[in-house]
Amino acid sequence: MSTSPEPMHGSADAMLDFAANLDQSALDTPAVSDVREDFSILCVDDEPNILNALRRLLRRAGYQVLTAESGAEGLQRLADGDIDLVISDMRMPAMDGVQFLSEVRTRHPAVLRVLLTGYADIGSTIGAINFGHILHYIAKPWNDDALLQLLASSLQVKRLEREKARLERITLQQNAELRELNETLESKVAARTEEVTSANTALRQNFITSIKVFSNLIDLRGGELSGHSRRVGEVAVKIAMAMGLPPQEQQDVLLASLLHDIGKIGFPDDLLAKPVAKMNLIETKRHREHAESGQRALMALDSMAGVARIIRSHHELWDGSGYPDHLAGEQIPLLARILCLSNDFDGLQIGTLSAVKLKRDVAIKMIQAGAGKRYCPKAVMAFERVMFGAEARGDERMVPQSEVKEGMVVARDLVNSEGLLMLTAGHVLTAQYAERLRAYNNPDESALAVWIRTEPAKEVSA
Repeated sequence: MSTSPEPMHGSADAMLDFAANLDQSALDTPAVSDVREDFSILCVDDEPNILNALRRLLRRAGYQVLTAESGAEGLQRLADGDIDLVISDMRMPAMDGVQFLSEVRTRHPAVLRVLLTGYADIGSTIGAINFGHILHYIAKPWNDDALLQLLASSLQVKRLEREKARLERITLQQNAELRELNETLESKVAARTEEVTSANTALRQNFITSIKVFSNLIDLRGGELSGHSRRVGEVAVKIAMAMGLPPQEQQDVLLASLLHDIGKIGFPDDLLAKPVAKMNLIETKRHREHAESGQRALMALDSMAGVARIIRSHHELWDGSGYPDHLAGEQIPLLARILCLSNDFDGLQIGTLSAVKLKRDVAIKMIQAGAGKRYCPKAVMAFERVMFGAEARGDERMVPQSEVKEGMVVARDLVNSEGLLMLTAGHVLTAQYAERLRAYNNPDESALAVWIRTEPAKEVSA
């Protein structure tokens, strides 16, 4: 039964009642087997038979037991090693239990203190409680089971203290490791971010390259369509940039431009090469289906759903006379309006739209004349800024084919005179590829138009 560390006052009868109830309260405490076996208990009594009895009982319960026959010897034992709990008799010569336990409290406050006393020592017991701050007192003769239960309950506190100390050590160690991790985390995150960014850049470049190669399927059919998709893409991206559209939309209109004629894959050569103005009704009907066919070809790819929608609507006209959905004005997706203009601009020059091929300046005037009718007025205004602005950006320049060197970064897609893609923008020339370019001869014997970046960046090598 636990007692309060505050001074105890009361009659002898009350103290006797308190002692009489000790055994019953001890039975409510945890089982002996719940206590760790490495606890050490010091028994102090001037009677050897009492010490022997306690030693036998406590050792059978798994405790480490030390004994002392006087208070002085008990203090020496405490000074020599770690003791968790002290059981002290009250009546001892030279130094009684009150004096001894008071000294233990002063010198070793962490040691638990239990008093062994008889019923006649009530006054001394009160002194032990007041000055020695004992945790329990045990009446002689004791009940073995009650005593063991009382000790088990008392030492539970020690167990919790040990566990608390262990957890605090672990916490301190983990906090130190966390501080070290935090100190290096920023650099690790920066390094990992650079890795991920580089990987994403490479993937994006490979994706664009794959689309460009795929778009060559039409160009390989030859005729006037060779290089058409690439040229449409170049103009469409420039218009998108002039309109201040974000990079993602610039990329989407480029992809849509490269694949806008993918629905014509199954066209026979004569229909593929025939100008729209010369098609009969059956041919016109089949030609008009290619926008929807192109959308269906890409719908299986979730990431290309937006591009597929642009392809479907790239023949819709501002006045609503286009196809396949007869959309008008702002109903038409903006990027589809840009693609429509860019596609017609190249078609006018290569003769796939009109019965005759138009010169560049005439084609520009035709586009301008269509503002507000066939084409979106805002797109036409941006088109005019592109057409009458500088040909080269500030970060690129054209170099003669004979002067290309290792390490140069290609600024624009490199195509031959037949419009076939040879190298995509962004690649870094290796020594071997630069030599091959210097020796390459166009089918029409014209020189290659090689645009390079003036400030080389980290790109995928060719």
